[in-house]
Amino acid sequence: MSRSDLVSSAPGVDLRKIQRLFGTGGPLVALVVLVAFFSLASSTFFTLGNGSSLLTQLSILLVVAIGLTFVIILGSLDLSIEGVMASSSLVFVLLAANDRNDSDLGFLAVIAGVLTGSLFGLLNGVLHVHLKIPSFMVTLGTGAIGIGIATVLFGGRAPRLMDDSLRDLGFGSLGGIPKLAIIAVIVLTIALLVQRFTRVGRYGYAIGGDEQVMKLSGVNINRYKVLSFVLTGTASGIAGVMAALQLGVGDVTIGGGYLFTAITAVVLGGTALVGGIGGVGRTLVGAAIITVLANGLILIGVNPYVQVAVQGLVIVLAVAVTGWSLRKRVRAIK
Repeated sequence: MSRSDLVSSAPGVDLRKIQRLFGTGGPLVALVVLVAFFSLASSTFFTLGNGSSLLTQLSILLVVAIGLTFVIILGSLDLSIEGVMASSSLVFVLLAANDRNDSDLGFLAVIAGVLTGSLFGLLNGVLHVHLKIPSFMVTLGTGAIGIGIATVLFGGRAPRLMDDSLRDLGFGSLGGIPKLAIIAVIVLTIALLVQRFTRVGRYGYAIGGDEQVMKLSGVNINRYKVLSFVLTGTASGIAGVMAALQLGVGDVTIGGGYLFTAITAVVLGGTALVGGIGGVGRTLVGAAIITVLANGLILIGVNPYVQVAVQGLVIVLAVAVTGWSLRKRVRAIK
């Protein structure tokens, strides 16, 4: 009996379920190695203060990457994330108590910001499915629309969030855990449940694996594609609101850099860009690797521009490794 079989047969331990949720050992091992390396390289890395900082840095990226995972599993791509985050952040701040107008909708402003993302996701899905436009082209355009709307709402000056109870969500903590991290955990839990127990989650794998087979099975794949894009847009809306809570303002550039980093996190975690393989549990591991890497490089004094280059190298290697294992299934490199 192998070691994995012994672990799987141990009471309360199901190695196969763990592997399905978080992927094979590669990314997890990489995460452990990074934590060990930076703990030795910097005396401030493995501290409570930096741990709280890591959780805060991870939170928004994780929410964005979770949403993106649903679309990538389809074999599609959503490039509108930064524009959606910008619009959602400004809608939220301008409807909450702020220094630009007399609005004070409280938590309803949060809902409005999130729904802004959902509407963008719905638009992306409908245009992609019914006009038969490739997802990356559709979302590239709607992302530009989102930036345009955000620029109009911005009005030349970033509106400041003046609602103290809402700002506490961005700066406060509960039991030593940042509230933004708690929000991210809630989003992760919901996403795991959706992916495991709903049709939109289960059919996403099947559509990404072989869309034609799903069509022949009589499944309305268009419906589930649109719903997946709505989930991605909703997650981007949540992330935009979270970023506004953290910074205390709504801004056109609030989502800057999240698209590339989120794609890196999803792919690095083990979700294949060709679709059909992956999951939000794996995305958690990928996002953690990116966050630990960025944080650790800062602590040991690496130039910020070098950090971007390192992230670029990481995503190329991750895509190469994933693609190599799937080379027999993929008939063409697109």
